[in-house]
Amino acid sequence: MNRIAPTPRPGWVSDDMYPFESRFHADASGHRMHFVDEGEGEPIVFVHGNPTWSFEFRHAIRELRSEFRCVAPDHVGFGLSSRSSRREDHHPESHAHRFAALLDHLDLRDITLFMNDWGGPIGLDFARRQPERIRRFVIANSWCWPVGDDFHFMAFSFLMSSWTGRYLIRHRNMFVNTVMPKAVGDRSVLTPEIMAHYRNAQPSPDARTAMAALPGHIVGAGDWLRSIWDDRAAFADKPALLLWGLKDIAFRRKELERWKSALPDHELHEFEDCGHFLAEEAPDRVVPALRDFMGRTRLRPGEREG
Repeated sequence: MNRIAPTPRPGWVSDDMYPFESRFHADASGHRMHFVDEGEGEPIVFVHGNPTWSFEFRHAIRELRSEFRCVAPDHVGFGLSSRSSRREDHHPESHAHRFAALLDHLDLRDITLFMNDWGGPIGLDFARRQPERIRRFVIANSWCWPVGDDFHFMAFSFLMSSWTGRYLIRHRNMFVNTVMPKAVGDRSVLTPEIMAHYRNAQPSPDARTAMAALPGHIVGAGDWLRSIWDDRAAFADKPALLLWGLKDIAFRRKELERWKSALPDHELHEFEDCGHFLAEEAPDRVVPALRDFMGRTRLRPGEREG
């Protein structure tokens, strides 16, 4: 297939830290989704959440692109993708539709989805609609079911979506400056150089609109989350690698146990010293686990998925 031509990117993006070509896909509504597409072979698609972008997966992409095709998009409103002032564009279901459009554009098959945070429901919305294109999952501190009856999530969603919370996110970049450091096991992993890449990706109040909108949908998108979870039979039998940081302030052992019950063919790696962003916090352990998992679950010669 023809690859999309590289496009220049902002000067604050370090070529040493993020040594990939930047590509863009434009959808019918004019949004431009930035993504990287490195290497050849079985595709691994990395799906980020809030408030990160494809930069989060740079270590894994750099280490794995010699063996696999590594694709990592930035959702609209994040990273190097375009921004939108339309409220409907910031619903997670809208992110899921654009994510699916990119995978269709790239015509990816036998996909491994690596999902963190909102990447879980966004990726699994695609998996429940087109399960024949999914080979396996990697779930790293995420969820995919309604949580409107769980005070832990209700309180966070209410606080972050309140006028005060939205003001602090948009005008003080609170999700990057405060929530990210609290969500990792060791704050020292978020060096000034790394934090600059997350701050520069969200440079102004208007640029942070999507980041400010998603917390309200933790509870507000309950019907959409329920629809995915009710369809989980479409993907629950796929091989799954569960990577779980036990110091996460968002997703607890309670959520991990639900994944374990729902995905019978799973392998679990717990990270007692890590929190929410495992690809950022422990790439030296995440990458070997992922590589081994890919090898053990690879299709044998002549075997066809499904």
